[in-house]
Amino acid sequence: MVKPTSITNNIRSLRFAAGEMTQAALADAVGVTRQTIIAIEHGKYSPSLEVAFRIARALGVELGEVFAYERADD
Repeated sequence: MVKPTSITNNIRSLRFAAGEMTQAALADAVGVTRQTIIAIEHGKYSPSLEVAFRIARALGVELGEVFAYERADD
């Protein structure tokens, strides 16, 4: 079983705010597969820093508007 990441995101809501951008369109703009966008959006995969910046750029927002780090108290 895949452990969810500590990084949360607003990709889905930002895609819709950006003219209802599809996962496929975002993936094309970022240079990754649609499956990668799905995994990131559902919190099953943490993107590299470069991919995170490319997602933010494709959505026309700052990185902090897309991703947040939820620190787990260990």
